[in-house]
Amino acid sequence: MLEFVLDPDLLEPERIIAGRHRLSRRAYDKLVARGVFDDERIELLRGRLVAMSPQGKLHATVSARLAQHLIRALDTTYEVRSHSPFAATDDSEPEPDVSVSRRQRRRAYHPSRALLLIEVAKSSLRTDRILKAAIYAENRAPEYWVVDLATKSVFIHTDPARGVYRSVVQLRRKDVLRPALLPEIVIRVSEVFSAR
Repeated sequence: MLEFVLDPDLLEPERIIAGRHRLSRRAYDKLVARGVFDDERIELLRGRLVAMSPQGKLHATVSARLAQHLIRALDTTYEVRSHSPFAATDDSEPEPDVSVSRRQRRRAYHPSRALLLIEVAKSSLRTDRILKAAIYAENRAPEYWVVDLATKSVFIHTDPARGVYRSVVQLRRKDVLRPALLPEIVIRVSEVFSAR
C-alpha cells in the first residue's frame, strides 16, 4: 500500500477543524455517538475532521435527482443513501452525496462496501477527484463518479488497485451513465443537469 500524505491544499475550500492529532474511524464514531459533533457538518478524511462545504441549490438538486433515479430503478435488495457516512478505511468516513450498496440485515450500520459512490462537486472538485478518489480506491469501491457542476460532466473512476483508480473517463452531456455492477441503471448525463 502506498503511503499517503495529506496535502492541506486538497481540502480547500473545506478546512481541517482538528489539530495535529489524527482520529481513527472507530474513535470518530464514538464521538459522533456521544453527540460531540451534532451541530457540525463534518467528515473524517485521513484521520482529520474536515468541515464540509455548504450545498448550493444546483448541488442539492443534482444529488437528489441522482438518488431518486437510482431508488426508482433498483429493487429492495439495494440500499441507496444520500449524504450518509461510508466506512471507507480505518481513518476515513466520508459522506458521499449518493451511495449504492447491497442491503444489509443490520439495522444500524455504516456501509463499508458500495457498488457505486457519487460525489457532486463544485468548490470541492479537487478534494473529490484526488483525496476522496484515493480513499475510495483504497476501499476498492468498484465505481466512483464525480459530478462536476462547473463543466456539466461526470468523471467515472473504475478499476481500483493499490489506492488508485486505473481508469478515469470524463462523460459529457450527450453521453450515458451505465454503472458496471448495476446494469439496470441508464442515465443520460444531460438528465443529471436538466432544469426539469
